[in-house]
Parts: sequence; structure tokens; C-alpha cells
Amino acid sequence: MRTLLLLTLLATAALAQPDLAITNAHLPGNTDRITVLIHNGRISAVGAMKAPDGATVIDAGGRTVSPGLFDMHIHMRASAVGGESADWLKNAKSYLYCGVTSVIELSSQGEMFEPLRRLTPGPHMQIAARMSPPGGHGIEGGRGEVFTLEVLTPRQAVAAVNSVLPYKPDVIKVFTDGWRYGAAADMTSMEEATLTALVDEAHKNGIPVVTHTVTLDKAKIAARAGVDALIHGIGDAPVDDEFIRLMKQSGTVYTPTLSVYRVDRSGTDPIQEALLDLKTIESLRAPSRATPASAARRWKNMTGNVAALYKAGIPIGVGTDAGMGGTFHGWATLKEMQLLKSAGMAPSDVFKGATELPAKVLHVDKDRGSVSEGKLADLVIYDGDPAVKVEDVTKIWKVIYNGAEVDRTALSAAIQAPGVTKLAAIPAARKIDDFERADGRTSQGALRINSTDPGHDHARMLFERTVRVPGNHAMTVLAKMTDAAKPYGRLILPLRVGGMEPVDASMWHGVEFMVRGEGGYELILAGHASAFKAQVTGSGSWKRVRVPFSAFAKLTAEGEKSLYSLAFEVARNPGEEAWLEIDDVTFY
Repeated sequence: MRTLLLLTLLATAALAQPDLAITNAHLPGNTDRITVLIHNGRISAVGAMKAPDGATVIDAGGRTVSPGLFDMHIHMRASAVGGESADWLKNAKSYLYCGVTSVIELSSQGEMFEPLRRLTPGPHMQIAARMSPPGGHGIEGGRGEVFTLEVLTPRQAVAAVNSVLPYKPDVIKVFTDGWRYGAAADMTSMEEATLTALVDEAHKNGIPVVTHTVTLDKAKIAARAGVDALIHGIGDAPVDDEFIRLMKQSGTVYTPTLSVYRVDRSGTDPIQEALLDLKTIESLRAPSRATPASAARRWKNMTGNVAALYKAGIPIGVGTDAGMGGTFHGWATLKEMQLLKSAGMAPSDVFKGATELPAKVLHVDKDRGSVSEGKLADLVIYDGDPAVKVEDVTKIWKVIYNGAEVDRTALSAAIQAPGVTKLAAIPAARKIDDFERADGRTSQGALRINSTDPGHDHARMLFERTVRVPGNHAMTVLAKMTDAAKPYGRLILPLRVGGMEPVDASMWHGVEFMVRGEGGYELILAGHASAFKAQVTGSGSWKRVRVPFSAFAKLTAEGEKSLYSLAFEVARNPGEEAWLEIDDVTFY
């Protein structure tokens, strides 16, 4: 049998000349020496063989060759460093530096999916569409109705799933649980019938569903509904036999994201020091603050629940909530694995939770999750064996991504370079939006977006394309302020689809538009790291307004006009109402 396997491997390897051969290696948890052959970004053979002539050889020197790791819960476009601008391009590089080659990205709306997939020089991203009940978690950010879809009834759930299909989501994330850890008033939670309908419709379309679930009662609802994974741990109470039975019946994976809830946040390690700036590193070296009693209770429940569920045979995956405060991109994945081991898991099962298990949950196990023939050559070579000793996951010798070795030194230098990474800008078209398209998109094809102040008690805003004169449309914005502090509503016009890529407006002098509205407004231009504001005054009659770039003092000071979006902001005192009509928005 062994001879037959070797002959098969050699015959397969002979079909295509390998680009790369990793020799003198062993697989996780196995001491047998093997060679891995790679061709066109995929593994062409694995076995006891010599490197063919002509292949570039990496002699692993007896090290472990592992599949790239997964992180089942990240926010690529968020910064884990307080007060810092998010730099998702640096965040993506951080994952590759740490050997994390696949992630579930949970903080993007549909228009962003294509640019993210195309632009990110980093891990393979399984991007999630987001859904929540009215008043639920995920809606309070003020980021507009397209960012997180509101779903109340089973009928709405089915419609919401079908509405996101054109964006080809890899996952659907549902905020099913409104518990705020006892630190704030609870938000709303999703009814079981609604979640069940949502899961059924998603599964009909081959899309896995993961849930923000943090309490025992709501986790039981999620398990009964058949979700594929819970992507937070249960923190309000110890799990019970009923929950374990439901998890086994549904096959739901438990992903506790211990790293975001960890109580000890002091100290640094070499991985952090390669990814973070000196100021952040120094803050981590400072003495840790006292842990609130509520957080200590939650941590006790969460670690105890990992131990209980693992003992009961529930599959446990690796996810972090990276991008939230102190949960650093890439590094947190490695930390999570160590925390799971400390909570009672065997190293081999922690390792599976970062490789084989998430690949199956995400329906990508044909391509990822193991070092096997035909799979993508996303590999990590370790000084040690993380399937035997979890701490060895930090002893990264080399990372191979899509069949090519990653220059980790260059990645670290790029991550630590000052400032936010800039994307190449294309020349800005003169016309931004004349509001003649009836499909909700600007003249440049970008989806118009509404945004408000954050919180569930935010301003209420409507925007609608209306007839200005026969054959000519304008945009009407209506806003009612709540009694929250500094309420506002914004109509955002991305300058490219998704608002992820900039345009170069340096050939223009400013922004011009027709406007009608009572009172003052703000025109906002979003740059790569800042927003630039200028005051505009409307009146009861239509008038043409020109706002030169010189009116945006900060924009002029930065000396560049690389822009992502334009927005009109309507802000009034709490309880007041406002209206605005605009047309023919252009650069001039």
C-alpha cells in the first residue's frame, strides 16, 4: 500500500513541473519526513520523495509544514489601537505575517465586497453580509441601512437573504443576541422563527450562517435554528445539558473569541513588536488595570464553558473579533489558540480549530485546511509543532501564500511605516451625480448611502429622488433630529463603487452643485485618513453653489486631493426637523 501511494504521488508530480519543493519537513503531529511539491499556487504532491530537478527547494531542516491558519471572526477595516485610524491594508499584511491565510471579514457592506476581494494583499477573505433585528446590535453604528439589514419577521428574513445574493456573500452574520454584558442596557434579540427562516434560506443558497450570540438562552435559539457557528462565547452563565444536546443535534461550531474578552492584557511578545508602533508597545508594557468584577465573572464563565463543551465533544473553532480594542490583527489569532489550550483543549484539537474545522464550516475544505494534493499552497513552516505544543504557533520560520514565499521582513516594515497606506487614485470624473439614475446609484455607478449619528436613538433620515422640473430629477433629504447629543443625517455619494478606492481631484478647483434648503449644512469630503468639512447655507429657492477646495482648510493643508466620497450633512438641534434638495453635483 505504501509503495502504491508513493508511485501515485510520483506519477502526479510528473504531470507538471513543480515551481517549489519543500523538503525535509513533517506534517503537524507526525514525525515522518515528507516533501511538498507546489505548482501554479497549488500543492501537486505530498509524500516521501526527492525534489525534482528544476524546482526551487526550501529545505525545512526537519521543521513542521502546516496549512495556513484561519480566523473565523475579524473586522479588517477596524483598528485595535485606540485613537488610531484604521488601515485595513496594513491589517491584511499582519495576518500574512502571522501565518493566518484565511479570515471571515465581518464589517463590510455589499458594495465593498468586490473591491475588498480585488485589492487586499493579504489573506483569503470570506466576507459576510450582516443582519440584525430592529434595535439590535450591529445597527447602532449610524452607518446606514445598507450596512446591516434590519430583519424582524420570517418573511423579511427570506427577503433580506435574497437581497444580498447579487453581492455573492461567503457568509451571513446575524446579530441574534442583545445582551451587553451587564455594562449597558440590553438591545433587542432575534426571534427563533425569524432566525430559522433566515438560516433555511441561506442554506438553500449554499451560504453558511454565523451569529453574534453571547448568552445561554439565545445560544439555544441559535442552535435550534441550525446556525453553522456561534462566533462569541457564552458569558452570562455556565452551559447546561440541554445546550450541549442542541449543539450536537445541529452540528453547530462554538467559536468563543476568548482573545477579545481576556482579562490580562499586559506584556508584549516578539510578534506584537513586529506589528505595532512603539507607542502602543509601551502602553502594553504598563501595569495592567484592575479587572472589573463583571468582566472577571464573564471570563470565568467563558473559559469554563470552553472546557465543558470540549469535554462533551462540541467542535471548537478559532476566532478573535480582531479589530476591537487590544485585539490586534494577526497576533490575536495566535493568542486565541494559546487561550483555548489554557482553557483545557488538547493542542491537536486547537490546531484543528484553526485549520480543518473552519474550512469545513465555510465550505472551502476542497481548497484549504490541510496539506494535501490539489489544495492551495497556503502553508506555514514552524520551528516546532503547534499540533503538539500550541505555543509553537508563534515560532514562524516561513510563510508560503498562493505558492510563493512571503517576505515577512518587508511585511513588518510596511506595517510599521508611518501614516495610513494610500491606494492609487484614478482621475476624478467631473460629474458626481445628477440624480437621473433610478436605481439608487450615482452617475458614476456608486450606491448612494444614508448615515446618521450613532446609537439606536439616532436622527431619522429619508432621501428620495424627486422631480425638480419635468425631465429633471433632484435628491430630497428629510431629517428629524432626536434628543440625542449632536444628531445629524448624511447623504453619502461614494466617488467609486464601494467607496474603498480614491479618485484624484487635483485637476479640479472645488465642488459645485444646485441646492435648495433652509438653514446651514455641511459639505464633507472624505480623504484617505481624514474628513474635510465646509459650511454651506441654503435658502428657499434653488441656487448654484461653488465650494472651492480652499474652503476645506485641512484638505489644503494636507496638500493633496485624493478623495473617497462626498457627503451632505444635515445637523440641527435635538428635536428639530430639516430638509435639503440638491442636484447636479460636480467638480469644477
